[in-house]
Amino acid sequence: MNGGQGTRLFINEVATRDGFQMESRFIPTDDKIALVDRLSGLGYAKIEVTSFTSPKAIPALRDGEEVMHRIARRPGVVYTALVPNLRGGERALDSRTDEFNIVMSASEMHNLANLRMTREQSFAQLAEVIALAKQAKVPVNVSLSCVFGCPMEGEVAPDAVLGWVARFAELGVAGMTLCDTTGMAYPTQVQALCAAALERFAALDFTAHFHNTRAMGLVNTVAAIEAGIRRFDMSLGGIGGCPYAPGASGNVATEDVIHMLQCMGYETGMDLPGLLEAAGVLEQLVEHALPSQVSRAGHRLRRHAPPADFEQIVERAQARRADGKELRP
Repeated sequence: MNGGQGTRLFINEVATRDGFQMESRFIPTDDKIALVDRLSGLGYAKIEVTSFTSPKAIPALRDGEEVMHRIARRPGVVYTALVPNLRGGERALDSRTDEFNIVMSASEMHNLANLRMTREQSFAQLAEVIALAKQAKVPVNVSLSCVFGCPMEGEVAPDAVLGWVARFAELGVAGMTLCDTTGMAYPTQVQALCAAALERFAALDFTAHFHNTRAMGLVNTVAAIEAGIRRFDMSLGGIGGCPYAPGASGNVATEDVIHMLQCMGYETGMDLPGLLEAAGVLEQLVEHALPSQVSRAGHRLRRHAPPADFEQIVERAQARRADGKELRP
């Protein structure tokens, strides 16, 4: 395993879209805006603010236009949103969205379950969205779901994944996110697929998106870095999930990954203390404990007070040493 040695990585936050859409409690609009504004100052490359899916389909994000209009945009941060179709694209343009994030699955069964369409139907619909974005000079990123496995089909062939990447690349998209939608990825698989994608499609900006369902989100992140990926989706507090994979957890927690990467010497540009404060705010908003670890345990060098009787312990130890009565281990 290699150290970071100052390698620059770029972090995208998805809790405000991918996370909030899975919450049973509606997060008030003012609180969403305040959280995005707080996150904007913490060093992110992108923040996925909301979704322009039908409010009937995702009521948790029914305030997408208002949130996108009212956030305080910070220079250098890309404010992106999920755009499912032409109507969503028009709403996103009206809301001054910096980038369209469009989604389909590499798995036919997952695509049908999640989007109610075949992959070919999704591709045709998304091609129209890409054309709309091109006309408006707005970049498009494709989030390709289930590239490391499908909870209904099992393994997804790497050649099939790369085939879909090729088709979207031909339409002129700017970026591609390789998504471990349900937490099925493992490190050697991640390294092989990421390396193959980077070698074949050098003109695309690739992002890796890992869920932590089987506790491999951190190690998969390292595997993707070693393959050459430099952009990552993460979710503050680790919130999120997938409705079509029982037990699937959210994206790997932003604060957990940033803590690890900073310890390893990678340059993320992120404010870890600020992330921990933001996680505390998020926990109050969602009204349940967060899955993240570092938000509870703190930085690895966090100091803790010794036992209340520590001075007496030291005195007894010194007395034993003076008497030549050292205790055996």
